[in-house]
Amino acid sequence: MTFTPTQAVTISLLTVDEVAERLHRSPTAVRHLIASEQLKSGRVGGRRMVRESDLNDFIEAAFSEAS
Repeated sequence: MTFTPTQAVTISLLTVDEVAERLHRSPTAVRHLIASEQLKSGRVGGRRMVRESDLNDFIEAAFSEAS
């Protein structure tokens, strides 16, 4: 994906610890979700990061399955 200088792109990234805090889980549990490909993530600057939009999708999917 290529962006021109006039395109404003804001992507909110969360660390594993921040995701764990939001989900009320341990960082190890979040790493398990990532390793099992239940939660999307990527490496940015050598750190494992999760887009806030991917976390929201994960939460929405959990409620969709529960219905």
